Amino acid sequence: MAQSNIFVTQPFLPPLEEFIPYLEEIWAKKVLTNNGPYHQQLEAELARYLGVEHISLFNNCTIALVTALQALDIRGEVITTPYSFVATSHALLWNNIEPVFVDIDPVSLNIDPTQIEAAITERTQAILAVHCYGTPCDVEAIEAIAERHQLKVIYDAAHAFAVDFKGRSLLQRGDLSVLSFHATKVFNTFEGGAIISPNAQTKRYVDQLKNFGFVNETTVVAAGINGKMSEINAAFGLLQLQHVDHALDRRREIETRYRQALEGVPGISLQPRPADTRTNASYFPMFVGPDYPLGRDALYEAMRQRGVFGRRYFYPLISDMPMYRHLPSAAPALLPVARRIADSVICLPIYPALNDEDVDRVVGLIIEGAVPSAAVA
Repeated sequence: MAQSNIFVTQPFLPPLEEFIPYLEEIWAKKVLTNNGPYHQQLEAELARYLGVEHISLFNNCTIALVTALQALDIRGEVITTPYSFVATSHALLWNNIEPVFVDIDPVSLNIDPTQIEAAITERTQAILAVHCYGTPCDVEAIEAIAERHQLKVIYDAAHAFAVDFKGRSLLQRGDLSVLSFHATKVFNTFEGGAIISPNAQTKRYVDQLKNFGFVNETTVVAAGINGKMSEINAAFGLLQLQHVDHALDRRREIETRYRQALEGVPGISLQPRPADTRTNASYFPMFVGPDYPLGRDALYEAMRQRGVFGRRYFYPLISDMPMYRHLPSAAPALLPVARRIADSVICLPIYPALNDEDVDRVVGLIIEGAVPSAAVA
């Protein structure tokens, strides 16, 4: 029997029959968007689940990032990471803000706080940090720097759904945190996102900005955008929330199976589990070093030829892309850790429907590459 392909991620889809009643209710009420009942219910239930007070749903994470920067009235320069999905920096460009890249920490793979202060200028207004792969940034160091220099802190928490740090939600840190509910994420609404606000006043303004700046039927107070989540997306989110604990548990089981099988494979290194953190196993990065017989790209292609589709995530660096490479902070010599990580990473498949046999198949290909003459079952 031919083996099926294994992709880096697949969206978790509950049984279709469970979604039908939600659709029937939307059709019956004839409310499709604009802060409808499912939208309001999902905000309330997510706030309880995530351990936050004020959450605003969006149609996607990119629009949420753009809006977060507008909500804090950020201008000038923002210090950020080159090792992220490109939407992180694109949100800055959409607001006519100049990204200033600094290198990443070699363990957490997040922005390196020790390099932030040297990058601050009189034009710096904020730090936009990313909880990469769901691993918490050094929030205490980042926020101490921000306080000393009177900067705002926004966390791109696209990977950090349900991550707890030191006993409380990681999403409570910073001035704003931004989530992604894209189909590839731990929790998804097909497409979607959210902003976590620290207080009701900020949430109210964020909600106005995502609805063109409307306060009421006739009053517009800001040049907002259409960032609203539809009732269909919110309904799917409510259904997903019923199954998310199972999905998280299965992801953690897969992560453990990978770790046990790959630790000790020559030339392969893994990111340590972060301390004081309950992670969500949103991604499983591994790093192909010089001691591995194949280069990273050769292993990546060999896996693809055998039906295993990992991802070089994040490669290339944002700072290497044409709209950013001209920036002084994008100079390769300034970002050696980020470059080394980008050139060695492969994120392995991890999603709730992935069975143990397929996990073992992925591992087998990696071990086979490490010891080409070995017989791998």
